[in-house]
Amino acid sequence: MEKLKVSTAQFENKSGDKTYNLSIIEKLASKAANEGAKVIAFHECSITGYSFARHLSREQMLAIAELIPEGESIIKLTEIAQKYDIVILAGLFEKEANDDLYKAYVCVDKNGLVAKYRKLHPFINPHLKPGSEYCIFELFGWKCSILICYDNNVIENVRATKLLGADVIFMPHVTMCTPSTRPGAGFVDPKLWENREADPTSLRLEFDGMKGRDWLMKWLPARAYDNAVYAIFANPIGMDDDQLKNGCSMIIDPFGDILAECRTFEDDFVIATITPEKLTQAGGYRYIKARRPDLYRHIIGQEHQPEQKVVWMKPKE
Repeated sequence: MEKLKVSTAQFENKSGDKTYNLSIIEKLASKAANEGAKVIAFHECSITGYSFARHLSREQMLAIAELIPEGESIIKLTEIAQKYDIVILAGLFEKEANDDLYKAYVCVDKNGLVAKYRKLHPFINPHLKPGSEYCIFELFGWKCSILICYDNNVIENVRATKLLGADVIFMPHVTMCTPSTRPGAGFVDPKLWENREADPTSLRLEFDGMKGRDWLMKWLPARAYDNAVYAIFANPIGMDDDQLKNGCSMIIDPFGDILAECRTFEDDFVIATITPEKLTQAGGYRYIKARRPDLYRHIIGQEHQPEQKVVWMKPKE
């Protein structure tokens, strides 16, 4: 493995408008490639939009979902990758020939589809089926993987992915600024977004406080640190349907340190150079070597009935 320039992006997507969203993906991919990035990652459902899907029927979901790899969006991503010589990771809703629906995230290079991953813990629409496997693939000699949003909150997923060989985990999200049982959580008023040029301070305080970035910093760096991986986090900025999102897409190294982060209110990206020596210098590398699976193999693997509660998705009482 050699040093690699990776970028992560944030942008304000339009619900259901794949043509527009792909045009922004192309614009940012072009700029990132011009600055030397070999890879650029976008947020969960960056091609389709995300939060609006909670209102869609099965028929409406099938209309916006695509077959992979023959769907029009994968073809367009491949064209963009070819044009700018950059690897692109982006998300969309997937349908199979039998009309099963999934939340998918793809990696595409100039030759076409490199990898596809299906979210293990989907919840935005009741017609989505959960994925059933992890995904390991190679980019420029680096072993990579993908975990989408909620998948990263179940810590076993991150450790399992690392044990399968991943040194870089792409973590696309649409997160933060939603109600929760945790103190300080909640929606951010869209009026602050509309007034962001006149009053950026009030918006930044909400985005960076416990509704947003402060919560993210409680756990995201730990995923990278504990597992000695590079975490490539991507999140939208601005309105996603009726919900305001705070961006802060970032690249975190195996020490849990932020190498680069989007800090504007604009469609934007940042680039960082990832280096292989950190993978073995970081504490997580030693901790993984020191594991005692004989102590907890049967504890971690015991029978369990999954229960997934997403507070902000509950209907209003």
